[in-house]
Amino acid sequence: MVARNKELKKEIREAGSEKKEGKKEQNNLRSELGELDDKTVDNVVKKDKKTTGNGDLLNQAINHSLAFIPSDISENLIKNFSLAKKIYGKALIKLLSNYNPDYVSKNINLPEFKREIKKNVEENIEKLKDEGLVEDSGVTKKGFQLASVTMLFEELDKLKLYGTGKNENKKMSVYGDKDSIEGYKRDTRYRDIALKKSIKLALRRHHKELVVEDIKSYKRKAKGKIEIMYALDASGSMKGKKIEMCKKAGIALAFKAIENMDQVGLLVFNSEVKSVIKPTNDFSKLLLEIVKVRALRETNIKDTIESAITLFPDDRAAKHLMLITDAMPTKGNEPEKETLEAVGKARARGITISLLGINLDDKGRKFAEKVVQLGDGRMYIVKEVEEIDSIVLEDYYLTK
Repeated sequence: MVARNKELKKEIREAGSEKKEGKKEQNNLRSELGELDDKTVDNVVKKDKKTTGNGDLLNQAINHSLAFIPSDISENLIKNFSLAKKIYGKALIKLLSNYNPDYVSKNINLPEFKREIKKNVEENIEKLKDEGLVEDSGVTKKGFQLASVTMLFEELDKLKLYGTGKNENKKMSVYGDKDSIEGYKRDTRYRDIALKKSIKLALRRHHKELVVEDIKSYKRKAKGKIEIMYALDASGSMKGKKIEMCKKAGIALAFKAIENMDQVGLLVFNSEVKSVIKPTNDFSKLLLEIVKVRALRETNIKDTIESAITLFPDDRAAKHLMLITDAMPTKGNEPEKETLEAVGKARARGITISLLGINLDDKGRKFAEKVVQLGDGRMYIVKEVEEIDSIVLEDYYLTK
């Protein structure tokens, strides 16, 4: 684990290096980050405030689908700050204006402060343009690359993946198939308790109730290789913090799964399937595509599931689809019925489906239950989006 992360840092620093040209590239960022100079990448690794600040700003801009036109941004901030805060989010306003949003809200009606805000927004955007990170229409290729590296290291630091030393590839795994019987342990999951065998043992011992010594559990056998499709809802309601945390969860999943020799694919959907990557071990390709995701339009889950069916390779690996959405399906003549039909087709092909719902209402929750029941997966309902990455990783290990 430690060695892999040190290697990753080295590979990022060597982005675009000619001496590495011609070598087969697998799970590295060299070719994809060729427009970033060594100093910029090294500054991200060292957490240089200016460089990581630019990376954060770019990620916030992508998550809010922002065009970098200073006059439009400053005018929105000045004319209707409460609406601008909903559109841009607090983090982006702070990065562009150099002021805390609460301070901006209190002083935005002062003429001299309006001029200060306009000046700061113009200067910050001009600096980004000078560095080739943005243009009027949005983020440049180089900007996407910086945003990718910044988000990667933010997520790895958060999950403390560096130096954990954990070995997830064990011969026997609590997430596999039932294999043999063993005694109860402190970390035994309730679903793995062999209830009938435990009761029979207690009866033979003439116990009137179960005691710890009577409890038996299933020891599980690892399933082997897993292929996972990470399906991310990019409809309009996912803008801002929701899409940001879902992206980071996708990065965490790709990093850990590929490190464990499993493969991850990507499906980004709104009214149609936008981005498609078949299950792969190319981490850099997944990283850059995840960071580019923008939230727009309505939700089409049915086409997403049907696309996933075609993307999984025809092999014996376990196949799993992780759906993340904050809404009911809205595309189609009968969205719910058509989606459940697609789930049935996927399950018939050996694909299991889990669903993570963000702030789903009662109707959405009931629909999600139908999806995971038919898809033989797990349902997760979250209100705090900061939990999404740990839940996605939990689902991966439960599948494994």
